[in-house]
Amino acid sequence: MKSHPRGRVQMIDVSAKPTTVRTAVASGFISMKPATLRLVRSAGLPKGDVLAVARVAGIAAAKRTPDWLPLCHPLALTHVAVDLVPTARPTGVAIRATTRCTGPTGVEMEALTAVAAAALCIYDMVKSVDRGMVVGPIRLESKEGGRSGSWRRDGEARGRHRAVRSRVGR
Repeated sequence: MKSHPRGRVQMIDVSAKPTTVRTAVASGFISMKPATLRLVRSAGLPKGDVLAVARVAGIAAAKRTPDWLPLCHPLALTHVAVDLVPTARPTGVAIRATTRCTGPTGVEMEALTAVAAAALCIYDMVKSVDRGMVVGPIRLESKEGGRSGSWRRDGEARGRHRAVRSRVGR
């Protein structure tokens, strides 16, 4: 790997990398007060169905990841799914995004961006009733494809992360 003088950046050339099917799964959580969660579940907020809009926001953000992250390669995504599951313990919404493409580079950043955008969308739509919501953690759960093969987060599914893993569809 080349080292660059301070301040110099470049997009990595992936033209010689093999084209393979690549999949990534990321998860996140936004915690909120129980009364806020009841409003989210009932679609009783002025801006409308929070979970439906957050799902669309996550999908749209995954498709626009290079606009957020300037050195991220634009990819022709073939699949983006964003699942949102309200949970009572802990109180909030578990978010899981799956991204897929056939290409020379991975889709981890797209999955992470989808989760982040969905969480931020929820915050935006609900902040009028609960400014104390907390976003996070957001993390990569798995990736498949490419030269490095498969990777899965192991042995860390505890507490609130277990809720994300077990309650959000796989």
